[in-house]
Amino acid sequence: MNYLDYQATTPLAPEAREAMLRWLGGPDSDSFGNPHSAHRMGRMAKAAIELAREQVAALMPQGGRVIFTGGATEALNLAIRGRGSGGSVAVSAIEHAAVLDTAQDAGTCHVLGVSADGLCNADQELPADTRLVAIMQVNNEIGTIQPTVDWQRKAREAGALYLCDAVQAYGKIAVTDADMIAISAHKFHGPKGVGALWVRDGVDLREVQTGGGQEFGLRSGTLSPALVAGMGAAAQVAAERIEQDAAHVEALWTRARERFADWTHNGSASERWHGNLNIRRDGLDVARLMSECREVMFSAGSACASGSGRPSHVLKAIGLSDAQAKSSIRLGFGRYTTLEEIDAAASILNAAAQDQGL
Repeated sequence: MNYLDYQATTPLAPEAREAMLRWLGGPDSDSFGNPHSAHRMGRMAKAAIELAREQVAALMPQGGRVIFTGGATEALNLAIRGRGSGGSVAVSAIEHAAVLDTAQDAGTCHVLGVSADGLCNADQELPADTRLVAIMQVNNEIGTIQPTVDWQRKAREAGALYLCDAVQAYGKIAVTDADMIAISAHKFHGPKGVGALWVRDGVDLREVQTGGGQEFGLRSGTLSPALVAGMGAAAQVAAERIEQDAAHVEALWTRARERFADWTHNGSASERWHGNLNIRRDGLDVARLMSECREVMFSAGSACASGSGRPSHVLKAIGLSDAQAKSSIRLGFGRYTTLEEIDAAASILNAAAQDQGL
């Protein structure tokens, strides 16, 4: 198996798995307590969660708090809906559906355009009633790094808050400053089913999910100590390895660019995270390619939108035709990918494309 779909999910780090095992305790252990219980076992579980909160916060800006959620989608919903209704939410045309759909459902949504390079530049006007600006840091489909510093400044000048989807950035590059930041553990070698929303001190949100009032009264529901501990351990490892991982990804990127030199690159080659390679060959039947290359795990776009049959809204936003968008593939690699895997995947995919006469 050759796994090149790191934007969809990443392999679980051994350190994260080890941290989780203790909190999957059976009846003979003392580590299955509810972290919201007042007795000793509950306090032990709560201590594990608070340690993880510190580990996750270490890669965030100063002056805020981490609210654990079931994932980035829930975190983004809390950020957008938790600010209430009224006014416009400005979002880029290449945001994840968790932002686009939620913003449209929550009220007036103003969609900002992007360049052919896949960048949402801050020279665009915001509606006078803008209350929230949501621009992701690294795009999940084409890997472009957005001018988030410019957008935060523009949001502040407009009297709005700035929300950043940092799912593809956290643990890989320095997370941008913002008023709210959403992340997901399984995108940086943590477990699936847990994420977080970082909220700057002084930013008020209302509860979206009512119940027991856990997580500062903003996210009701019993937290999983195992999932949270795994997320915390993954964050700590990412912080310790961030330079090492970046150097490794750069080597993988260089090799991948060499091996796929005959393909057309989608999105900026410079303003991007180099763990994402989105490429196309006009006329390519991607469905056939995926069927014939089953030993290579790659994507035709966002895993969250796979099976819809629609061309990628991100590739359409940068000016590609339906046919070009549907002839594109995304290769994602990172910490546990080897150069040999890049070479093997390239040989398989290039041979399959040539069999299609391309």
